[in-house]
This record gives sequence, C-alpha cells and structure tokens, in this order.
Amino acid sequence: MTTHAPLPELDVAAELLSLLRDTTTEPRPDTRLEALTLTVAADLPVLLWGEPGIGKTAALTRLADALDLPLTTVIASVHEPSDFSGLPVLGDDPAEQGVPMAPPDWAVRLVRAGRGLLFLDELSTAPPAVQAALLRLVLERRVGALRLPPGVRIVAAANPRASAADGWELSPPLANRFVHLQWLHEHEVVVRGLGGTWPRARLPRLDPAALPDAVAFARRAVCAFLDARPGLVHRLPSGETRRGGAWPSPRSWEMALFLLAFATAAGSSREVLSLLVRGTVGDGPGLELLAWLDRMDLPDPETLLADPDAAELPERGDLRQAVLDAVVAAVRARPERSRWDAAWAVLVRAVETGAPDVVVVPARTLASLRRESWEVPASIERLGGAVALSRRADRAAARTAAKAAR
Repeated sequence: MTTHAPLPELDVAAELLSLLRDTTTEPRPDTRLEALTLTVAADLPVLLWGEPGIGKTAALTRLADALDLPLTTVIASVHEPSDFSGLPVLGDDPAEQGVPMAPPDWAVRLVRAGRGLLFLDELSTAPPAVQAALLRLVLERRVGALRLPPGVRIVAAANPRASAADGWELSPPLANRFVHLQWLHEHEVVVRGLGGTWPRARLPRLDPAALPDAVAFARRAVCAFLDARPGLVHRLPSGETRRGGAWPSPRSWEMALFLLAFATAAGSSREVLSLLVRGTVGDGPGLELLAWLDRMDLPDPETLLADPDAAELPERGDLRQAVLDAVVAAVRARPERSRWDAAWAVLVRAVETGAPDVVVVPARTLASLRRESWEVPASIERLGGAVALSRRADRAAARTAAKAAR
C-alpha cells in the first residue's frame, strides 16, 4: 500500500492562499469603472482619489487583467526626480554627441513591450521635486531619452493629503494634466467581491457609425459653451487644495472635449458623463457644461411660435421651463400680435401635456408684454386654473412662513 508523505506546512498554506485568491469577474453596471475605462480608451492620464484601503490598486490590477495589458507599478514617493527625467550617462565624445539621459528599467520594459498600463501609485506622497519631474512623463510620455509607445496608458492613484503619509498637495501644473476621479467603495460590490466575484472592466463599445457625429457634437458643445462663458476658459482656483484637483484650462477643456466625444460614441449614461466632465474641469464648470448640453437639444422657440399646435416639449420639468422662458423671451425680443397669440398657444400646449405649474411664471411675463390694442386670446382661459392654483399655493406658503416667524 502506497502512502503519501505529508505536505510541508508552507505548501499547504500556499494551497490555501491560492484558493483564497481564486476569484472571478462578472459584468456589472459601475459608473466609476466605466468612467475609468472610457478615460483609458481616450488615452488620457487619469488619477484615482480615495482613502487608503478603498481598493484603488485592486481596481487597477483587475483593469489591467481585463484589458490584457501588462501592469507596471511605480511608487512615485520612493523615487528620485532623476528616475523620471533620466540619469546622465557620459558617452565617448560628450562635446559632439551630448550627454544622453538614461531611462529607468521599467520604462525600457514598457517600450520593449509596446503596450501596457503604467500605474503611478501614492502620487500625493511624492515631494514637489518628484512631481516636477513627472510633468514631462504625464504630458509628453517621455522618460529620459525614451518616448513611451502609444499602447501605454497612464493611471495614477493618490490619497487626500489629510490621510496620506507625509502627504503633499499636487502642484497645479501636474494636477491639470490628469482626469480626476473620486474612487468610493460600494457596499454590494465589496460584499460580492469578498465572496469571490468582482465587477468586470471592459473597454467601451464605440459605434463606428457614430464617430463623426460624436466629434462634431463635442466640438460644437464645448466651443459654444466657452463662447458664452469666456471667463471659464482658464480659471486657476485660489485655494491650494483646489489647485491640486480638477480646474478649467485650455488643456483640461480639450480633455473634456475628448471625453465628451468618447462618451457620446459609447452611449454612456449621464452619470458617467458627469464624473468625466467634473473630473476634468471641476465641479462648477462641469455642471454648467452639463446644463448647457441639456439645452442644446431644446426646440427652437421660433419653430414653436411658427406652429404651436405641433409643439413637442421636453418631459423634464426644468427643461420644459427653459423652453417656455425662451418662447417668452423671443416674443419680448420681437413683440408682434401674432407671436404673442402663438406664445399663449404654446403655454396651453404645455398645460395639456404636463404639469401646469411650469407655465405660471412664463404666463405672468407674457401677460406683461400685452399692448393695449391686442385682444386677450380665448385660449388664455384654459390657463386660469393653473394660475389660480399657483396663487393659492403662494398664499399658503406665505401663511406658513408668517406662523413660523411668530
């Protein structure tokens, strides 16, 4: 009878560790993961912000596996500036050939592979001198005398200064070269992942037929927005902390344009687009751009005035309000009896097809534009209920406020 010798204890431990590390992935909607993969697809440097232990490094490891990209991790805080700018190496004749800057071994491996995911970890613990050396790497993708190939993508991770070991704020020039994504954990994702199944990252499926229209839309949207808001083309925040995040500049607006085109071609949700835009130009300018995008598809008020009976109004209340305000503004800009009557017909259409409260303010404004010779149209009677209801609500609110003030 053959007996098997017992396995050494460390071999048994290794087998147990292998079972614990044996996990799988599944497709799962994840807005942050989709925003990350879109940024990687757009070949833009992305920086993940999050508290220690929240899973930033694990997410990057799974991303590299899913995209079949070799992962190269560089801990920025333990390197010298010369590790990124290159070490000077004397040749045979420096006067003739100059002094080349030798790149580090990890950069050589990336160039040889022709592709990969370069992960710059612990970025917020890198001192200012190292951050300055990273500028050329992040923007020009140069390390010493080497240029990283197009197949290499750059992703970084950082902890907020308050929770980073010997943390530094990111310098404004370096921060403005990244798309900033706030990395948060989701309870369900963590629980299911600890059970052995993590979300699967995949590159977005871009519709080839939609690419030209996506580019045209992104250019039109960003250019029209900045034409209307020139003060947002470049706005360096005043606070040191905010300068180390996303803020608007010509460079970051170009990144926002790229991401808007990619998100449009991929059919991404508004939540994903919001993360991308706000992570590029900051919360305030990003939200303004999103509101601008909503209004780009609104119907032309002149078209509505020309045929109010066929008016198709947005379902969302804020967008419907914006359309009605635009119709009244168009009448104010060119007040004519026929246009005034048509505007009332549009308001009636809004009452018939949606919540009546959105017509109250436009109706009052439109009524103030009436000339003495203009007769009140019969259709205005159909708005009486909405206006009366609004007045009763205003009086009730005033009574409640008066009681609270006693």
